[in-house]
Amino acid sequence: MNTPLPGPLVADQTPDSGVSLCLANARLVLDHRVMTGRVEIEGGRIATVTEGTDVPRGAEDCGGAFLLPGLIELHTDNLERHIEPRPQVDWPHRAAILAHDAELAATGITTVFDALRVGSILSGKGRYHKYARGMATEILELRDEGALRISHYLHLRAEICSETLLEEFAEFTPDDRVGLVSLMDHTPGQRQFRDINQLRAYLIGKKGMTEADFIEHVAQLTELQALVGISHEAGAVEEARRLGATLASHDDTTADQVAVSVGHGVRLAEFPTTVEAAQACRDAGIAVMMGAPNIIRGGSHSANVSAVDLARRDLLDIVSSDYVPAALLQAAFRLAEVWDDLPRAVACVTRAPAESVGLTDRGRIAPGLRADLVRVRLHGGCPAPHGVWSEGRRVA
Repeated sequence: MNTPLPGPLVADQTPDSGVSLCLANARLVLDHRVMTGRVEIEGGRIATVTEGTDVPRGAEDCGGAFLLPGLIELHTDNLERHIEPRPQVDWPHRAAILAHDAELAATGITTVFDALRVGSILSGKGRYHKYARGMATEILELRDEGALRISHYLHLRAEICSETLLEEFAEFTPDDRVGLVSLMDHTPGQRQFRDINQLRAYLIGKKGMTEADFIEHVAQLTELQALVGISHEAGAVEEARRLGATLASHDDTTADQVAVSVGHGVRLAEFPTTVEAAQACRDAGIAVMMGAPNIIRGGSHSANVSAVDLARRDLLDIVSSDYVPAALLQAAFRLAEVWDDLPRAVACVTRAPAESVGLTDRGRIAPGLRADLVRVRLHGGCPAPHGVWSEGRRVA
């Protein structure tokens, strides 16, 4: 049985309680319908939601554009791309964080859980080193300085097949805004890379490994999993509880793996790779999250299950931009076509992710909630943000 949902995450403080704004003549995407109307904002919160086409004096006329809740991103590799824009290039971290933050704001994302790997491999051909604690400190410092446009929380990706997982976890405290912990087991031959050839193509193509390097790396990970896999997984589950974070599984493939997730208290399944796993998650009450690029491309880049197929089977709850921030908004409008239901599709990138991690103050257009909003126009069927507000402040 699932453990209780963690309590609400620490709320952000509205920096300017005097912010007053009215966005009128917009197609408001509400919980269960689209309504032409206006939203009035006071002190960073939604004050009123009113139906009608009138534009009061001083209001901003949206000209019939869609107005959505700000998008909520739970799993993104985008920060990594800014930190390492080319292989072996370590970009200045503060500059990378600020660029990442600005890019997300420009795509309509107003809340992000920055994904940081915990657990390193310090030797071998596939070595990677510790960075999460230092990066988290820099993100939180920039937040405290008021330098970030949108709301940032942390998502710690627990790399089970690593040498230093629990030591790195120990550097975090419940004050670090860790809202999500995911269990990542990248042992070759199972889950995302159950097809070894897919892993070979990825590591040789992206990481520049030779065939000999690849064979050595697979052997190292397999040995690590045998040595520490069980203890690391149990330890990561306990660390999520200590930090007050929602626990997620990653790349579940079989019903048996989902059963293990249920035992751990997992509430969110990131990118299940098969219909079998997604159905088992649904039966267990675990929310299913899939990647927006999978939806836009029409399939997984790792040859796993299609997100659109899961949507058609009613086995999709949440969408993540994964590695393309702009894909989150595009995927919502693609799902609206699949389901013929825009509010349901928009909920996958707003209300549902907020609920899955215990955020109760955002994800919907309703009085009393944060004024996180994105105005959207369609250009040849492609949605694009034409105004983004975080707590009533325009950020893009």
